Amino acid sequence: MALRSRDRPRSRIPEVNLVPMMDVLMTVLIFFVVIAMNLTGVQIAGVTLPRSVEGTEEELINQADIEPLVVGLTAQGELILAGESITLDQLSREIRTYFAANPEGNLMLKADRTLPYKQVADLLTDLRSLGGNRVTLAVE
Repeated sequence: MALRSRDRPRSRIPEVNLVPMMDVLMTVLIFFVVIAMNLTGVQIAGVTLPRSVEGTEEELINQADIEPLVVGLTAQGELILAGESITLDQLSREIRTYFAANPEGNLMLKADRTLPYKQVADLLTDLRSLGGNRVTLAVE
């Protein structure tokens, strides 16, 4: 009987290779993250955003569930709020109303990439002086 056990091949424990499954799961996860990031952006007609610099980390704009007040600046220098052209005085009233209702809210500026940096920086300074101490500049 001892000879029979030697002739029989030993049964091996089956091995499961998880690497291909993990590759597929990571690909699906990345796909959904990219799609979710593209669906959350608010688009403003007439504004083409500048591209972000590679290698920099993007900061989270929304720290809470509060929607930011989105202001657009077109290539012609027009201010856009809720899809309509607005003056700086009207924008000032809207900003004060927004921050009175949402003290933890953010003000997001979406400026066209063809604008001179000085014009965008001046508007950012004006927005901060109007009471928007949490002003961010959106990039693609």
